[in-house]
Amino acid sequence: MRTLLLICVSCLILLNLSEAKKSQEKPGWAKKDIRDFSDSDMERLLEQWEDDDEPLPPDELPEGDPRRPQPKIDFSKVSQDPESTLQASKKGKSLMMFVRVNGSPTKQETQDLMGLWQSSLWNNHIQVEVFPLESDRAIFMFKDGAVAWEAKNFLIKEPRVQEVNIEQKAYYGIHTPEYAQQKQKSEL
Repeated sequence: MRTLLLICVSCLILLNLSEAKKSQEKPGWAKKDIRDFSDSDMERLLEQWEDDDEPLPPDELPEGDPRRPQPKIDFSKVSQDPESTLQASKKGKSLMMFVRVNGSPTKQETQDLMGLWQSSLWNNHIQVEVFPLESDRAIFMFKDGAVAWEAKNFLIKEPRVQEVNIEQKAYYGIHTPEYAQQKQKSEL
Protein backbone atom coordinates (compact mmCIF):
# COMPACT_ATOMS: atom_id res chain seq x y z
CA MET A 1 0.00 0.00 0.00
CA ARG A 2 2.84 2.41 0.81
CA THR A 3 4.51 1.80 -2.52
CA LEU A 4 1.25 2.51 -4.35
CA LEU A 5 0.84 5.75 -2.41
CA LEU A 6 4.48 6.72 -3.13
CA ILE A 7 4.00 6.06 -6.85
CA CYS A 8 0.80 8.15 -6.94
CA VAL A 9 2.44 11.08 -5.14
CA SER A 10 5.44 10.91 -7.51
CA CYS A 11 3.13 10.93 -10.55
CA LEU A 12 1.25 13.96 -9.19
CA ILE A 13 4.47 15.86 -8.59
CA LEU A 14 5.74 15.13 -12.12
CA LEU A 15 2.38 16.12 -13.63
CA ASN A 16 2.41 19.38 -11.67
CA LEU A 17 5.98 20.20 -12.83
CA SER A 18 5.13 19.56 -16.48
CA GLU A 19 2.07 21.84 -16.23
CA ALA A 20 4.22 24.57 -14.64
CA LYS A 21 6.68 24.37 -17.56
CA LYS A 22 3.85 24.67 -20.10
CA SER A 23 2.69 27.93 -18.52
CA GLN A 24 6.23 29.38 -18.82
CA GLU A 25 6.48 28.84 -22.56
CA LYS A 26 8.50 31.18 -24.78
CA PRO A 27 6.88 34.21 -26.39
CA GLY A 28 5.71 33.98 -29.99
CA TRP A 29 8.74 35.70 -31.50
CA ALA A 30 11.12 33.29 -29.72
CA LYS A 31 9.43 30.25 -31.27
CA LYS A 32 10.45 31.37 -34.78
CA ASP A 33 13.38 29.93 -36.66
CA ILE A 34 16.40 32.25 -36.36
CA ARG A 35 16.43 32.70 -40.15
CA ASP A 36 12.90 34.15 -39.98
CA PHE A 37 13.74 36.81 -37.36
CA SER A 38 12.96 40.40 -38.30
CA ASP A 39 15.17 43.33 -37.34
CA SER A 40 13.00 44.07 -34.31
CA ASP A 41 13.28 40.42 -33.18
CA MET A 42 17.07 40.59 -33.46
CA GLU A 43 17.12 43.88 -31.57
CA ARG A 44 15.01 42.36 -28.78
CA LEU A 45 17.35 39.37 -28.61
CA LEU A 46 20.40 41.66 -28.42
CA GLU A 47 18.78 43.64 -25.59
CA GLN A 48 18.19 40.41 -23.65
CA TRP A 49 21.81 39.42 -24.08
CA GLU A 50 23.02 42.86 -22.98
CA ASP A 51 20.78 42.76 -19.91
CA ASP A 52 22.56 39.62 -18.74
CA ASP A 53 26.05 41.01 -19.44
CA GLU A 54 28.19 42.57 -16.77
CA PRO A 55 29.44 46.06 -17.63
CA LEU A 56 32.95 46.21 -19.06
CA PRO A 57 35.70 47.56 -16.81
CA PRO A 58 36.89 51.01 -17.96
CA ASP A 59 40.22 49.72 -19.29
CA GLU A 60 38.45 47.18 -21.56
CA LEU A 61 36.10 49.67 -23.20
CA PRO A 62 36.63 50.07 -26.95
CA GLU A 63 38.91 52.80 -28.19
CA GLY A 64 37.02 56.03 -28.72
CA ASP A 65 34.37 55.24 -26.10
CA PRO A 66 33.70 58.41 -24.06
CA ARG A 67 33.51 56.35 -20.83
CA ARG A 68 37.10 55.15 -21.33
CA PRO A 69 39.46 57.03 -19.00
CA GLN A 70 42.12 59.22 -20.59
CA PRO A 71 45.73 58.56 -19.59
CA LYS A 72 47.05 61.07 -17.08
CA ILE A 73 49.90 63.31 -18.22
CA ASP A 74 52.58 64.22 -15.72
CA PHE A 75 53.88 67.51 -17.09
CA SER A 76 56.68 67.57 -14.55
CA LYS A 77 58.29 64.64 -16.39
CA VAL A 78 57.75 66.17 -19.85
CA SER A 79 60.31 68.64 -21.13
CA GLN A 80 59.15 72.16 -21.93
CA ASP A 81 59.66 71.50 -25.64
CA PRO A 82 56.27 71.96 -27.41
CA GLU A 83 56.88 68.81 -29.45
CA SER A 84 57.40 66.71 -26.29
CA THR A 85 54.24 68.15 -24.77
CA LEU A 86 52.26 67.35 -27.92
CA GLN A 87 53.71 63.83 -27.96
CA ALA A 88 52.72 63.26 -24.32
CA SER A 89 49.21 64.58 -24.95
CA LYS A 90 48.68 62.01 -27.74
CA LYS A 91 49.43 59.03 -25.48
CA GLY A 92 46.68 56.43 -25.86
CA LYS A 93 44.89 58.32 -28.65
CA SER A 94 44.72 57.57 -32.36
CA LEU A 95 46.88 59.73 -34.58
CA MET A 96 47.27 60.07 -38.35
CA MET A 97 50.53 60.90 -40.04
CA PHE A 98 50.88 61.73 -43.74
CA VAL A 99 53.95 60.55 -45.61
CA ARG A 100 54.99 61.70 -49.10
CA VAL A 101 57.54 59.84 -51.24
CA ASN A 102 60.01 61.90 -53.31
CA GLY A 103 60.50 61.60 -57.05
CA SER A 104 57.69 60.42 -59.28
CA PRO A 105 56.94 56.93 -57.99
CA THR A 106 54.31 54.66 -59.44
CA LYS A 107 51.43 53.59 -57.24
CA GLN A 108 52.92 50.07 -56.97
CA GLU A 109 56.36 51.44 -56.04
CA THR A 110 54.80 53.60 -53.32
CA GLN A 111 52.83 50.65 -51.94
CA ASP A 112 56.00 48.54 -51.87
CA LEU A 113 57.87 51.26 -49.95
CA MET A 114 55.00 51.79 -47.52
CA GLY A 115 54.77 48.04 -46.90
CA LEU A 116 58.50 47.88 -46.23
CA TRP A 117 58.34 50.81 -43.81
CA GLN A 118 55.27 49.39 -42.10
CA SER A 119 56.98 46.05 -41.46
CA SER A 120 60.11 47.84 -40.22
CA LEU A 121 58.00 49.80 -37.74
CA TRP A 122 56.14 46.66 -36.65
CA ASN A 123 59.50 44.98 -36.06
CA ASN A 124 60.30 47.89 -33.75
CA HIS A 125 57.01 47.26 -31.86
CA ILE A 126 55.29 50.31 -33.36
CA GLN A 127 51.80 49.34 -34.44
CA VAL A 128 50.79 51.19 -37.58
CA GLU A 129 48.26 50.76 -40.37
CA VAL A 130 49.00 52.24 -43.81
CA PHE A 131 46.36 53.58 -46.19
CA PRO A 132 47.48 54.80 -49.64
CA LEU A 133 46.05 58.13 -50.78
CA GLU A 134 47.79 59.09 -54.01
CA SER A 135 50.56 57.63 -56.12
CA ASP A 136 53.13 59.30 -53.84
CA ARG A 137 51.27 59.76 -50.55
CA ALA A 138 49.83 57.61 -47.74
CA ILE A 139 48.33 57.86 -44.27
CA PHE A 140 50.05 56.10 -41.38
CA MET A 141 47.50 55.44 -38.62
CA PHE A 142 48.76 54.87 -35.06
CA LYS A 143 46.57 53.53 -32.23
CA ASP A 144 48.94 55.13 -29.72
CA GLY A 145 49.82 58.60 -30.98
CA ALA A 146 52.87 58.94 -28.73
CA VAL A 147 54.84 56.49 -30.88
CA ALA A 148 54.24 58.53 -34.04
CA TRP A 149 57.28 60.68 -33.29
CA GLU A 150 59.50 57.58 -33.11
CA ALA A 151 58.11 56.55 -36.49
CA LYS A 152 58.72 60.07 -37.83
CA ASN A 153 62.36 59.91 -36.70
CA PHE A 154 62.74 56.60 -38.55
CA LEU A 155 60.97 57.76 -41.70
CA ILE A 156 62.79 61.06 -42.22
CA LYS A 157 66.07 59.12 -42.35
CA GLU A 158 64.79 57.01 -45.26
CA PRO A 159 66.20 58.13 -48.65
CA ARG A 160 62.82 58.05 -50.45
CA VAL A 161 60.87 60.15 -47.92
CA GLN A 162 60.06 63.67 -49.09
CA GLU A 163 57.90 64.84 -46.22
CA VAL A 164 56.19 63.61 -43.05
CA ASN A 165 53.24 65.57 -41.58
CA ILE A 166 52.15 65.14 -37.96
CA GLU A 167 49.53 67.46 -36.48
CA GLN A 168 49.88 69.87 -39.45
CA LYS A 169 53.63 70.24 -38.96
CA ALA A 170 55.90 69.21 -41.82
CA TYR A 171 59.14 67.32 -41.25
CA TYR A 172 61.31 66.89 -44.35
CA GLY A 173 63.42 63.84 -45.12
CA ILE A 174 67.12 64.38 -44.41
CA HIS A 175 67.95 63.62 -48.06
CA THR A 176 65.84 66.50 -49.42
CA PRO A 177 66.82 70.08 -50.31
CA GLU A 178 64.03 71.39 -48.05
CA TYR A 179 65.68 69.71 -45.05
CA ALA A 180 69.02 71.35 -45.91
CA GLN A 181 67.33 74.77 -46.15
CA GLN A 182 65.48 74.22 -42.86
CA LYS A 183 68.70 73.15 -41.13
CA GLN A 184 70.57 76.14 -42.53
CA LYS A 185 67.88 78.54 -41.27
CA SER A 186 67.92 77.00 -37.78
CA GLU A 187 71.70 77.35 -37.54
CA LEU A 188 71.53 81.09 -38.25
